Formats: sequence, structure tokens, C-alpha cells
Amino acid sequence: MEPLIRKAMPEDRPFIEEIARLTWGGEDYLARVFDEWLGDNFYVLELEGKVIGTAKLTILPDKVGWLEGLRVHPNYRGRGYGWKLHSFMLELGKRLAREGKVEALEFATYFLNRESISMAEKTGFHVKAEFFVLGTKTEGFELEEPERVEPTLEDLTLGIIPVGWRFVRRSGEAVKWIRENAELYDFNGFRFLVSKKGTTFTPFDVGLATLKAMLPAMAWVAEERGRKSFDVMLPSGVKPLLPGVKRLGLFLWDETEEPNVFIFRKKPS
Repeated sequence: MEPLIRKAMPEDRPFIEEIARLTWGGEDYLARVFDEWLGDNFYVLELEGKVIGTAKLTILPDKVGWLEGLRVHPNYRGRGYGWKLHSFMLELGKRLAREGKVEALEFATYFLNRESISMAEKTGFHVKAEFFVLGTKTEGFELEEPERVEPTLEDLTLGIIPVGWRFVRRSGEAVKWIRENAELYDFNGFRFLVSKKGTTFTPFDVGLATLKAMLPAMAWVAEERGRKSFDVMLPSGVKPLLPGVKRLGLFLWDETEEPNVFIFRKKPS
């Protein structure tokens, strides 16, 4: 029986929850965003009545079609289903480009996700930017409450801004989107960003002293959201500071001295 790619439906939830439970050691966010994603270019791959894969295209500021949520159930990997979903989403991107809704396709992936990187390279994507993502636990800090503030264009001091695992370009349209999807905090004059539902933080000053000052406030936000650990996304330019960053209590998920998050981009043609 040929697999079918169709829009996700509410009754797909049990299948999505199973895929999420078996991905990233059960830490996958897919089940948490299921209701939010329904009806918004969220697709599943169905085989013999069972959903075994997912993929999503989110339109971000400046007409970027952001590809995310590409998953294949572990029992069905290695059979080309990831390629089938990826190809389907590229065709969707072309259609949205013809409709004037999308001007570029982008996605982010971890450096060890070799299958996604291979698909990107074979389908015309190029690396647009690189970041480091590091983790830590809240218990290592004396929690300090930051002040919630409204973001402005002046706050966005990075050309490419991580908002969780989505990345937007600095623009007025991005400011509006960030206000709807993220929260900006100020702690003693230092500002950092975090998506409304996540605990991956983006500091807008990445010096060692300022990062050290912000970490207790980030830990406070993570604890408020019921999490005992959190991540920090830093631009690739911090590479010379990595030894000092690690001394602050942050650790790379996997040992590497190179950026471990890649942002890929291509024109939808």
C-alpha cells in the first residue's frame, strides 16, 4: 500500500504522541504543539492506517517558509519516508512562492542530524548561519527574577535572531512576530529572549560577564515554566569564548569545538 501524505487531523494525536515519545529520548516538543499546529500547513504521512511521519511549514516574517517537525517513526526509518516528506514540503514551498507568500525556504538542524543535512545539501540548500546551543540545569544558580519588557527593533542586536529553534532576520516585521511568539526580559540592563512555550534562551549580549549575570534570571524563567534545565543559543562568533562559557556551568550537548546548529536556506524553485 502506497503511503499517503495529508493534512494532520485531531484524531492523529495518539500517533503523534507515540512518535514524540520515541524521539530525542522523549523530549520532543511535537506533542506539545499538536493543537497549535493543526490547520497550519501541518502534514502527516500515513501508511496502512497508521501515521508514521510528520512535517510542517510555518510562514515566518519576511516571507520565509520555515520547515520544521520532520519526523519518521523509528520503526519506519531508513525506507525513504523522510525523503518523501521533504520532497513534498519543497513542492509546497514552490506553490506558496507562486502565490507570493514565500520567498525562501529555511530550516534549522543539529550537527549530528546527518540525514537532514544530506537531504539539504542534495536539494540545493546552503548554510545561512551557524550557532552553538548549550545546556545547563537550574539548580546550579541562585534564581533572580528578571523584568518582562516589550521588544523593539533596537533590542534586536543580532542580524539573525534565534527564537527557540526558529530563526528570524532582524526587521520591523520580526519585532511584531516576536511580540506574539516570544518574551523579552531585562535583568540589570541585560536583555534576553525566549519563546513563549520553550526554555531555549537568546542573550543579546554574549560577553562572559554579561552572560554570567543573565544565567540566574534565565534559570528563574525556566523554573517558572516548570523546567529544571534550559538551553542557551549563542552565535558562532563566541567560539573563542567557549572555555569560559563552559566554566559558567554551560555544556555542549555533544563534545565539539564547532557550531552545532546549522540554519539552511534556499530559494523555492
